Amino acid sequence: MNSAMKKYICEAIGTMVLVLFGCGTAVFSGNIVAIALAFGLSIVTMAYTIGKVSGCHVNPAVTLAMYLDGQMSLGDAWKYMVAQVIGAFAGSGILAIIVKCGELDLDQVSMGANGFGRLNFFGALLVEVILTFVFVLVIFAVTDRKMKSAGVFIGAALLFVHIMGIPLTGTSVNPARSLSAAFFGGPASDWDSLKELWVFIVGPAAGALLATIANRKLIRGEGED
Repeated sequence: MNSAMKKYICEAIGTMVLVLFGCGTAVFSGNIVAIALAFGLSIVTMAYTIGKVSGCHVNPAVTLAMYLDGQMSLGDAWKYMVAQVIGAFAGSGILAIIVKCGELDLDQVSMGANGFGRLNFFGALLVEVILTFVFVLVIFAVTDRKMKSAGVFIGAALLFVHIMGIPLTGTSVNPARSLSAAFFGGPASDWDSLKELWVFIVGPAAGALLATIANRKLIRGEGED
């Protein structure tokens, strides 16, 4: 197997783990801290498992940021994103099977889908932009410094953005995770999660763009005299 295919498979596996354990904890626990820990620890464990192979993006927003920063080609970036979406659907699919094997009714389970909650669309969009901005900026900061503990800091960042974001939007910061959860979650007659899905694609993308700019101008200091 060539090195490129290994990277794509690792991205699919990493995203599958993130969605299965993160959204699975949301379905079976519902506790904000537990959910945040599940997402954060999924990133930490996958960073040290597949990080040396693919970089452990497991998130189209992170891949977009790396492409915008010139760290990967467009061809590699879109293949990463496809692999991440496939992995996310695999994670949600496995979770759906587990739910069907239990006492829960799949038609009444959100599957961790994101939504506006008590916010309007602008509030939800703003939350997702800010959360993704902070998350991606941390990724840039620790990976630029090639820190051995980078995975821990990235996982911690994902954990704390979830603690704030879960009561507001369910916390996406990851379009692949939102897409799969929206597809599998909720009763067939309830299209809210699909109608609101665009916010959880546009918001993380905008946050990734802003983090790339901030990292270049403020953290890395490109263009300074």
